[in-house]
Amino acid sequence: MNTDTPDIVLHHYPLSPFAEKVRAVLGFKQLAWKSVIIPAVMPKPDVVALTGGYRKTPILQIGRDVYCDTALICDVLEHLKPSPTLYPAEQKGLARVLAQWADTTLFWAAMAYSFQPKGAAALFADAAPEAAQAFGADRAAMRGGAARQFPGDAAAAYKSYLRRLADMLESQDYLLGEAPCIADFAAYHPLWFTRTQVPVLADILSSTPAVLAWMDRIQAFGHGNIHKFSSGDAIALSAASTESFALHDSRFQDEHGIPLGSQVTISAESFGTETTQGELIGASRTRYTLQRQDARAGTVLVHFPRIGYVLKKVTV
Repeated sequence: MNTDTPDIVLHHYPLSPFAEKVRAVLGFKQLAWKSVIIPAVMPKPDVVALTGGYRKTPILQIGRDVYCDTALICDVLEHLKPSPTLYPAEQKGLARVLAQWADTTLFWAAMAYSFQPKGAAALFADAAPEAAQAFGADRAAMRGGAARQFPGDAAAAYKSYLRRLADMLESQDYLLGEAPCIADFAAYHPLWFTRTQVPVLADILSSTPAVLAWMDRIQAFGHGNIHKFSSGDAIALSAASTESFALHDSRFQDEHGIPLGSQVTISAESFGTETTQGELIGASRTRYTLQRQDARAGTVLVHFPRIGYVLKKVTV
């Protein structure tokens, strides 16, 4: 592994679009990392041993520190290797806002389009029927009853979003200029899913050749230097770790009237709302940190971004 940075462990599976976002960032930054392949559906006992409940893919591990949500994961990778940057100084606010749109609005339109019956049939063509049923049931549970976009509505929105991306790429190589930023990787991964995982539906991309050329440029960064790692080894790594990986922005910022040291839960606002409970040991401007104990993983520090997550005090 790269001796300039601590060991980076990414828990992911190949078909995960959000994992592809992080893999592409690892390639852009040319980082070495350890790859732990996890199940696409529950149960995920080794993931839950590290996170305490959070089950979305991917998660990033550095020793006993576990980072949830790709928005936070990308911040961690930027801290580890600031150059080339994901957040250009003159456009970092715009880059983050555009990335948030891509990770939500664009993503859900792309997924609703890609998982229409024709796409789902192609995606699971070589899988046992029970595998497709298990995936569908798992994602339905993660939605928690939230409405899904109809394929026709999703296709109309997706086409409009692709045209808007193409407009941004008309006179430059990347969305905000001549170098990629976080917005490029956030917009890339849902399109990557359509293009590579459901090619039977990928014709939707053909009307925006500038977008296809831009995707080729992102893909050319590769995925960095990958080393295979087992989930058991990842659990052992956490259990053996005594140091914590320090990030900047650690000053306590109280927005809830919940003091440090309190038992709290954290969950996503929507989609995959399983809770993680632990002792609140950090609440900075941008993230929360919980300390929790696991019989196998030991003392684990689980980190979440503030945006998109709900913090609640545990009442006895």
